Amino acid sequence: MTNDRHPRHFEEDLSQLKSRLLEMGGLAEDRLRSAVRGLVDRDLAQLDKVLTGDGALNQLHIEVDDRCFKLLALQQPMAADLRAIVSAVKINSDLERVGDLAVNIAEAAARNLQHPKVKELIDIPRMAVIAQEMLRDALDAYVRRDVALAQRVLARDDELDLLKTLVFRELLDYMLKDPTTIKAALDLILVSRHLERTGDHATNIAEDVIFMVSALDVRHQA
Repeated sequence: MTNDRHPRHFEEDLSQLKSRLLEMGGLAEDRLRSAVRGLVDRDLAQLDKVLTGDGALNQLHIEVDDRCFKLLALQQPMAADLRAIVSAVKINSDLERVGDLAVNIAEAAARNLQHPKVKELIDIPRMAVIAQEMLRDALDAYVRRDVALAQRVLARDDELDLLKTLVFRELLDYMLKDPTTIKAALDLILVSRHLERTGDHATNIAEDVIFMVSALDVRHQA
């Protein structure tokens, strides 16, 4: 139940809030994709775009927070509407962090390009695809209030964890056999860690969706 002073206006504001979060998610996903593509294609110009193009995402982050706090202050929402706005604040923070992780990936990739290629990249691009799909599905679940889709996002987190472990073990083997690969391999290990963290943020969003819809806190559950 919302405050009944401006119910129609409140619903319009909530709709605009969702639209901005989707826009933010699209920007974060695009930056993630560009960072990994720059690594795989060894394209420094692509990486530079990620490293210098943080402004739009940061501006949206500020705008979404401002919208949320105004809704909380002016409408004094109750129950489900309150959970929706609180979840939006948390999702906004997770999306901003995904943008930061894309920058971290671009930084590690730029360092990696200074060294000879260690190996053909297979698992890291797979991790990027999974992370992007998790992020997209988590946001779709938020907009559609789809608990089943949110649960599927949670279930995919193990895929990323497994691939990160495979990347680490394979690159460790390269480093042990040829110490000249250590610096480049460590950058790739960092990229895999950042992609795994991206999946964690998608998981956070999915957990927020479940809380928003069902008032059930599933964090820290096995």
